[in-house]
Amino acid sequence: MPMDINCDIGESFEAFISGKDEEIIDYVTSINIACGYHAGDHTIMHQTIRSALRKNVHIGAHPGYPDREGFGRRNMDLSPAEIYDLMVYQIGALQAFVQIEKGILHHVKPHGALYNQCANDREKALAVIDAVYDFNPQLILYCLSGSKMAKIAREKGLSVYEEVFSDRRYNDDGTLVNRQESNAFIQTEEEMLVHVKGILTANEILSVQSKKIQVAANTLCIHGDGPHALSYAKKIAALRRQLGQK
Repeated sequence: MPMDINCDIGESFEAFISGKDEEIIDYVTSINIACGYHAGDHTIMHQTIRSALRKNVHIGAHPGYPDREGFGRRNMDLSPAEIYDLMVYQIGALQAFVQIEKGILHHVKPHGALYNQCANDREKALAVIDAVYDFNPQLILYCLSGSKMAKIAREKGLSVYEEVFSDRRYNDDGTLVNRQESNAFIQTEEEMLVHVKGILTANEILSVQSKKIQVAANTLCIHGDGPHALSYAKKIAALRRQLGQK
Protein backbone atom coordinates (compact mmCIF):
# COMPACT_ATOMS: atom_id res chain seq x y z
CA MET A 1 0.00 0.00 0.00
CA PRO A 2 1.38 3.47 -0.86
CA MET A 3 2.51 5.48 2.15
CA ASP A 4 -0.17 7.80 3.49
CA ILE A 5 1.08 11.36 4.08
CA ASN A 6 -0.86 13.12 6.83
CA CYS A 7 -0.83 16.61 8.30
CA ASP A 8 -2.20 18.07 11.54
CA ILE A 9 -4.21 21.13 10.51
CA GLY A 10 -7.31 23.17 11.35
CA GLU A 11 -5.49 24.50 14.39
CA SER A 12 -6.47 28.15 13.99
CA PHE A 13 -9.26 29.62 16.12
CA GLU A 14 -10.99 32.99 16.31
CA ALA A 15 -8.34 35.62 15.39
CA PHE A 16 -5.39 33.21 15.84
CA ILE A 17 -4.10 31.80 12.55
CA SER A 18 -1.87 28.73 12.54
CA GLY A 19 -0.30 27.15 9.47
CA LYS A 20 -0.98 27.30 5.73
CA ASP A 21 -3.76 24.75 5.65
CA GLU A 22 -5.27 25.42 2.23
CA GLU A 23 -1.91 25.09 0.46
CA ILE A 24 -0.71 22.07 2.44
CA ILE A 25 -3.81 20.04 1.60
CA ASP A 26 -2.63 19.98 -2.03
CA TYR A 27 0.40 17.88 -1.07
CA VAL A 28 -0.93 15.30 1.42
CA THR A 29 -3.30 12.34 1.31
CA SER A 30 -4.96 12.71 4.70
CA ILE A 31 -5.48 15.44 7.29
CA ASN A 32 -6.10 15.46 11.03
CA ILE A 33 -8.46 18.28 11.99
CA ALA A 34 -8.32 19.84 15.46
CA CYS A 35 -11.67 19.40 17.20
CA GLY A 36 -11.87 22.49 19.39
CA TYR A 37 -10.14 21.43 22.62
CA HIS A 38 -6.44 22.06 22.04
CA ALA A 39 -7.10 24.24 18.99
CA GLY A 40 -9.61 24.84 16.23
CA ASP A 41 -13.21 25.96 16.44
CA HIS A 42 -16.55 25.27 14.76
CA THR A 43 -15.89 27.60 11.81
CA ILE A 44 -12.37 26.33 11.13
CA MET A 45 -13.53 22.71 11.39
CA HIS A 46 -16.26 23.28 8.81
CA GLN A 47 -14.02 25.23 6.43
CA THR A 48 -11.26 22.63 6.62
CA ILE A 49 -13.66 19.77 5.90
CA ARG A 50 -14.94 21.59 2.82
CA SER A 51 -11.37 22.10 1.58
CA ALA A 52 -10.53 18.43 2.13
CA LEU A 53 -13.59 17.27 0.22
CA ARG A 54 -12.83 19.61 -2.69
CA LYS A 55 -9.33 18.20 -2.91
CA ASN A 56 -10.26 14.53 -2.27
CA VAL A 57 -8.17 14.15 0.88
CA HIS A 58 -9.04 11.73 3.70
CA ILE A 59 -10.53 13.43 6.77
CA GLY A 60 -9.52 12.53 10.31
CA ALA A 61 -10.45 13.79 13.76
CA HIS A 62 -7.57 15.12 15.87
CA PRO A 63 -8.90 15.22 19.46
CA GLY A 64 -6.69 16.48 22.26
CA TYR A 65 -6.69 17.52 25.88
CA PRO A 66 -8.72 20.64 26.86
CA ASP A 67 -5.58 22.79 26.91
CA ARG A 68 -5.58 25.74 24.50
CA GLU A 69 -2.94 27.58 26.52
CA GLY A 70 -0.50 24.69 26.16
CA PHE A 71 -1.68 23.69 22.67
CA GLY A 72 -2.57 20.26 24.07
CA ARG A 73 1.08 19.42 24.63
CA ARG A 74 1.02 19.41 28.45
CA ASN A 75 0.41 16.11 30.22
CA MET A 76 -2.89 15.88 32.07
CA ASP A 77 -3.87 13.36 34.72
CA LEU A 78 -7.34 12.44 33.51
CA SER A 79 -9.14 9.21 34.31
CA PRO A 80 -9.88 6.67 31.56
CA ALA A 81 -13.56 7.64 31.78
CA GLU A 82 -12.72 11.31 31.22
CA ILE A 83 -10.47 10.44 28.26
CA TYR A 84 -13.22 8.27 26.76
CA ASP A 85 -15.75 11.09 27.04
CA LEU A 86 -13.50 13.81 25.61
CA MET A 87 -12.69 11.54 22.67
CA VAL A 88 -16.35 10.83 21.88
CA TYR A 89 -17.27 14.51 22.30
CA GLN A 90 -14.64 15.76 19.88
CA ILE A 91 -15.02 13.01 17.27
CA GLY A 92 -18.77 13.62 17.36
CA ALA A 93 -18.35 17.34 16.75
CA LEU A 94 -16.21 16.76 13.66
CA GLN A 95 -18.44 13.96 12.41
CA ALA A 96 -21.43 16.33 12.47
CA PHE A 97 -19.74 18.67 9.98
CA VAL A 98 -18.52 15.75 7.86
CA GLN A 99 -22.05 14.38 7.72
CA ILE A 100 -23.74 17.61 6.61
CA GLU A 101 -21.11 17.96 3.86
CA LYS A 102 -21.84 14.36 2.81
CA GLY A 103 -18.27 13.24 3.43
CA ILE A 104 -16.77 10.25 5.21
CA LEU A 105 -14.73 10.33 8.40
CA HIS A 106 -11.68 8.18 7.66
CA HIS A 107 -9.64 8.06 10.86
CA VAL A 108 -8.87 9.36 14.33
CA LYS A 109 -5.48 10.53 15.55
CA PRO A 110 -5.08 11.74 19.16
CA HIS A 111 -3.11 14.96 19.54
CA GLY A 112 -0.02 15.97 21.46
CA ALA A 113 0.23 14.90 25.09
CA LEU A 114 -2.83 12.66 24.75
CA TYR A 115 -1.16 10.86 21.82
CA ASN A 116 2.12 10.43 23.70
CA GLN A 117 0.61 9.40 27.04
CA CYS A 118 -1.64 6.81 25.39
CA ALA A 119 1.13 5.29 23.30
CA ASN A 120 2.40 2.96 26.02
CA ASP A 121 -0.03 3.46 28.94
CA ARG A 122 -2.48 0.56 28.70
CA GLU A 123 -5.34 2.17 30.63
CA LYS A 124 -5.24 5.43 28.70
CA ALA A 125 -4.77 3.59 25.41
CA LEU A 126 -7.84 1.46 26.09
CA ALA A 127 -9.90 4.56 26.83
CA VAL A 128 -9.00 6.03 23.43
CA ILE A 129 -9.40 2.73 21.60
CA ASP A 130 -12.78 1.98 23.19
CA ALA A 131 -14.04 5.46 22.33
CA VAL A 132 -13.06 5.09 18.67
CA TYR A 133 -14.42 1.54 18.43
CA ASP A 134 -17.72 2.42 20.12
CA PHE A 135 -18.15 5.50 17.93
CA ASN A 136 -17.46 3.62 14.69
CA PRO A 137 -15.41 0.40 14.48
CA GLN A 138 -14.70 1.12 10.80
CA LEU A 139 -12.53 4.13 11.67
CA ILE A 140 -8.76 3.79 11.38
CA LEU A 141 -6.68 4.70 14.43
CA TYR A 142 -3.42 6.56 13.75
CA CYS A 143 -0.88 5.93 16.51
CA LEU A 144 2.83 5.92 17.24
CA SER A 145 4.79 3.28 15.35
CA GLY A 146 5.76 0.36 17.57
CA SER A 147 3.55 1.47 20.45
CA LYS A 148 1.52 -0.71 22.80
CA MET A 149 -1.50 1.22 21.62
CA ALA A 150 -1.11 -0.09 18.07
CA LYS A 151 -1.02 -3.68 19.33
CA ILE A 152 -4.00 -3.24 21.69
CA ALA A 153 -6.08 -1.52 18.98
CA ARG A 154 -5.52 -4.39 16.56
CA GLU A 155 -6.49 -6.88 19.26
CA LYS A 156 -9.71 -4.90 19.74
CA GLY A 157 -10.43 -5.16 16.01
CA LEU A 158 -9.59 -1.65 14.84
CA SER A 159 -7.60 -0.95 11.70
CA VAL A 160 -4.35 0.82 12.60
CA TYR A 161 -1.95 3.08 10.73
CA GLU A 162 1.38 3.13 12.54
CA GLU A 163 2.80 6.62 12.24
CA VAL A 164 6.27 8.07 11.80
CA PHE A 165 7.24 11.73 11.64
CA SER A 166 8.93 13.65 8.85
CA ASP A 167 10.22 16.43 11.10
CA ARG A 168 11.17 14.65 14.33
CA ARG A 169 14.30 12.81 15.46
CA TYR A 170 14.27 9.37 17.09
CA ASN A 171 16.11 7.57 19.88
CA ASP A 172 17.72 4.14 19.48
CA ASP A 173 14.62 2.42 20.87
CA GLY A 174 12.34 3.99 18.24
CA THR A 175 10.83 6.58 20.59
CA LEU A 176 10.70 10.25 19.70
CA VAL A 177 13.32 12.58 21.13
CA ASN A 178 11.57 14.70 23.76
CA ARG A 179 10.30 18.04 22.40
CA GLN A 180 12.21 19.85 25.15
CA GLU A 181 15.56 18.61 23.81
CA SER A 182 17.46 20.88 21.42
CA ASN A 183 17.80 18.12 18.82
CA ALA A 184 14.16 17.00 18.83
CA PHE A 185 13.35 18.52 15.43
CA ILE A 186 14.80 18.18 11.96
CA GLN A 187 15.62 21.73 10.90
CA THR A 188 16.78 21.53 7.27
CA GLU A 189 15.13 20.29 4.09
CA GLU A 190 18.24 18.31 3.18
CA GLU A 191 18.23 16.31 6.41
CA MET A 192 14.45 15.88 6.24
CA LEU A 193 14.66 14.41 2.74
CA VAL A 194 17.34 11.90 3.73
CA HIS A 195 15.22 10.92 6.74
CA VAL A 196 12.01 10.58 4.72
CA LYS A 197 13.66 8.71 1.85
CA GLY A 198 14.84 6.07 4.33
CA ILE A 199 11.27 5.68 5.58
CA LEU A 200 9.69 5.55 2.12
CA THR A 201 12.17 3.07 0.65
CA ALA A 202 13.20 0.86 3.56
CA ASN A 203 11.07 1.67 6.65
CA GLU A 204 14.36 2.75 8.17
CA ILE A 205 15.38 5.66 10.41
CA LEU A 206 18.79 6.87 11.55
CA SER A 207 18.59 7.62 15.27
CA VAL A 208 20.28 10.56 17.00
CA GLN A 209 22.84 8.01 18.22
CA SER A 210 23.55 7.17 14.52
CA LYS A 211 21.92 3.75 14.73
CA LYS A 212 19.80 2.43 11.86
CA ILE A 213 16.45 1.24 13.19
CA GLN A 214 13.51 -0.41 11.47
CA VAL A 215 10.06 1.06 11.97
CA ALA A 216 6.55 0.02 11.02
CA ALA A 217 5.24 2.83 8.85
CA ASN A 218 1.80 3.18 7.27
CA THR A 219 1.55 6.96 7.49
CA LEU A 220 4.06 9.82 7.58
CA CYS A 221 3.18 12.98 9.51
CA ILE A 222 3.94 16.61 8.74
CA HIS A 223 3.18 19.01 11.61
CA GLY A 224 1.05 21.77 10.11
CA ASP A 225 2.13 24.33 12.72
CA GLY A 226 5.83 23.80 11.99
CA PRO A 227 7.78 26.66 10.34
CA HIS A 228 8.73 24.46 7.36
CA ALA A 229 5.42 22.60 6.99
CA LEU A 230 4.48 23.77 3.50
CA SER A 231 7.97 23.47 2.04
CA TYR A 232 8.39 20.01 3.61
CA ALA A 233 5.03 18.92 2.16
CA LYS A 234 6.06 20.07 -1.33
CA LYS A 235 9.47 18.39 -1.09
CA ILE A 236 7.99 15.10 0.17
CA ALA A 237 5.44 15.09 -2.66
CA ALA A 238 8.25 15.64 -5.18
CA LEU A 239 10.33 12.87 -3.58
CA ARG A 240 7.44 10.43 -3.83
CA ARG A 241 7.05 11.21 -7.54
CA GLN A 242 10.77 10.73 -8.02
CA LEU A 243 10.52 7.32 -6.32
CA GLY A 244 7.53 6.37 -8.44
CA GLN A 245 5.16 6.44 -5.45
CA LYS A 246 1.69 7.99 -5.71
